[in-house]
Amino acid sequence: MNKENKQKFLDYLDILFPSAKCELNFSTPFELLIAVVLSAQCTDKRVNLVTPILFEKYKNPRDFANANILDVQKIIKPCGLYVNKAKNIILLSRQIVKNFNCKVPNNLTDLTTLSGVGMKTAKVVLNNVYGEKVIAVDTHILRVSNRLGIVDEKNPDKCSIKLEKIFKGNIDNLHHKMVLFGRYYCKAKNPKCNGCKLKDFCKYYKKLVKHDKM
Repeated sequence: MNKENKQKFLDYLDILFPSAKCELNFSTPFELLIAVVLSAQCTDKRVNLVTPILFEKYKNPRDFANANILDVQKIIKPCGLYVNKAKNIILLSRQIVKNFNCKVPNNLTDLTTLSGVGMKTAKVVLNNVYGEKVIAVDTHILRVSNRLGIVDEKNPDKCSIKLEKIFKGNIDNLHHKMVLFGRYYCKAKNPKCNGCKLKDFCKYYKKLVKHDKM
């Protein structure tokens, strides 16, 4: 992506999402961490329906560390993958209690030692809680980045590193804007290409046009 197109991309996202923020509801760093774990292959909307019930019963890492796993499974079942998610939630809670004095770590190295926490989850926490200028690449950001030709990378973690280099100095809440753009505009199915201001340099749109002409 050249400098001109990069600026067009940033300006367009600013217009679409002037006050973009995380759509997961949380009130503490620990609640965000749990919510992000639950969001794997699940919508933020559904997670937000489950977490009030979950956090009413289990309020902190110690509560979760001592939780009945079957009870946690029952509560989070609507989020899918509930057996594995419940196991990871309880294990990471025990790790936070034992290794980090009940506090969510504030760096990538420590965060990724927690059960079920990869680079994406860790960077969501770092960006939203600790103000780190990082880009957590989920399925939406990965799709947008490749469609627009910003990167040619299918690995989310490698994509994250490349995006942080490309947009160094312009990151701020770019993560949120890209997520929302992928979620509501550049969707996996039926993307809103016709009204998009970026289609003149979008690789995906050019393929659609070429296909329609054949």
